[in-house]
Amino acid sequence: MKKSKNYIPALTGITALLLFVVLLENISSIIPGLPSVFDPTSPLFTVLKKAAVYSLVAVSMNLLNGFTGLFSLGQAGFMLLGAYTYAILTVPAAQKDQVYYLFGGCAFDFSIVDMFEGIFGSGGAGGAFSMILGVLIALILAGCVAGFFAFLIGFPVLRLKSDYLAIATLGFAEILRAIFQWQKLGPITNGANMIKGFPTFSSFNITDASGNVIVRLSTFVPFLITSLCILLIVLLIHSSYGRAFMAIRDDEVAAEAMGVALFRHKTLSFVISSFFAGVGGALFAMYVANAQAKAFTSTMTYEILLIVVIGGIGSVSGSVLATFLYVACSEWWLRFLDSELYFGNFKVPLLRNGFRMVVFSVVIMIIVLFFSQGIMGNREISFKAFRKGKNKQ
Repeated sequence: MKKSKNYIPALTGITALLLFVVLLENISSIIPGLPSVFDPTSPLFTVLKKAAVYSLVAVSMNLLNGFTGLFSLGQAGFMLLGAYTYAILTVPAAQKDQVYYLFGGCAFDFSIVDMFEGIFGSGGAGGAFSMILGVLIALILAGCVAGFFAFLIGFPVLRLKSDYLAIATLGFAEILRAIFQWQKLGPITNGANMIKGFPTFSSFNITDASGNVIVRLSTFVPFLITSLCILLIVLLIHSSYGRAFMAIRDDEVAAEAMGVALFRHKTLSFVISSFFAGVGGALFAMYVANAQAKAFTSTMTYEILLIVVIGGIGSVSGSVLATFLYVACSEWWLRFLDSELYFGNFKVPLLRNGFRMVVFSVVIMIIVLFFSQGIMGNREISFKAFRKGKNKQ
């Protein structure tokens, strides 16, 4: 009973965060005349959506790299599998001929959303319920496909260690990206072309009969899904399986001597991490409103790895915090460095297109040099301090 009570403050905090996100996204329509930063199309909400997606992928990588001690660089490949699985399963059957026009249609003339619309109806509450249920199932299947491929490649690659494992998983991701752009697989993957037309975050906005948005939920949805997934990962870390993962990370010989089945637990961690990376890939497809293999490059994996290092290897809350800081800096706060700036006739030197990434790289180097263990190290944000403060009062 005491153990379950420990999660009550966390659940309360998550609920409060989700309510705050809904209020923030709709505040411009509630209170007119607010600064443009509160507009639904402002960089603020772009950052929040992308950071929510990336935080799930970062935590999934931290589960493998930070808590199990397996150095994998295949995250982009598993995201690709999740993105394509979601896109293929949710594009309406009526639109597949248009999307796959170069290949005479899709080999899978089927849509999960259409299937539920046939049961619950396509209009009103029935249509909304069909879309929500179809999207949820497609997200789960996206994770399952990524987890299945992780299970298949786990047999050969998980017997490797350190750098060799990283190279093998990175190679898998690159091979996968090339295969999905292969024109002969066009009836399934649409070749090198993008797949679009599936439900995105904006599809969850509540509209009136004229199509005008009444309540915006396009930022709330990724926050909700990501929060639930990260909560599941945290529960796993605090279970007996999580303790086995950390034992493997600390000392494989000692863990095996204590009865931990090394290969089985490594495979389990690899598959679970890949499952959530697949869900993250599906969410990324919803964020950018398309699925295209060329977007899932090794650079994406390096970005996620950098976020994990900045946040702290072995800290879930560190990964989440670092994700929002990283995305905000790269996508919003440092954007002004890419534009020329004048004070009267004086032109500020160096400011030009691309200078933002130079400054951003310097900032990252400073963080890595002076915070070698990341922002949080292996610590977590806890509510115990707040409870202690209340008890003292």
